Amino acid sequence: MRDLTERLTTWLAEGGERIGQIVIRRVAEGFELRHADDAARDDLVLHTSADAARHLANLDDVGNFRPLKTAPTLARGWRLVLPDAASLRRALDYFYPAMLGCAENFSRGELPAVPLREKLARQTGMYRVTQQITDAQARGMIDRFCAGCLKQRLWEIAGPNPQRVTSAAGELPLICHEACNLLVAEARKVVKNPA
Repeated sequence: MRDLTERLTTWLAEGGERIGQIVIRRVAEGFELRHADDAARDDLVLHTSADAARHLANLDDVGNFRPLKTAPTLARGWRLVLPDAASLRRALDYFYPAMLGCAENFSRGELPAVPLREKLARQTGMYRVTQQITDAQARGMIDRFCAGCLKQRLWEIAGPNPQRVTSAAGELPLICHEACNLLVAEARKVVKNPA
């Protein structure tokens, strides 16, 4: 078994400071998180509970719901101060669900890419129709839909993505090893209503 809280602590000690749109700093009280675009601001609303991250992650700057937590639309104007690594991990899981585990598995070479065709082959019921999407339709959909996501795709339509995952120093990359359910729903729309 792996301990993601311990791994997070190690990553921070090695200079880790950013995941997605969030910067993490050590402070006297423990850890501080804030939107990267607010790094120099001192007029931010203070939150002190990991559970506050759930609400912060759900809405954009104008109060619209964010169904895709890895969309680059995280609200600004807040800072979250947490006492320990366990609460930091919980908050990061609210902001970017499962991304710490995916990054850890990827670093170990244990995160297989699931091609889109394989994901769609598992669909049943009203989503079975997604199996009829053409490669051209899928390419257009991926290019359009996935452009609104911060994750780096390991998968392609029929195989792994040949592009390498990259990240800046101190940044934990957000990894996409399989098409999300929102993309599958989009594939259904594309097949049912081709433009």
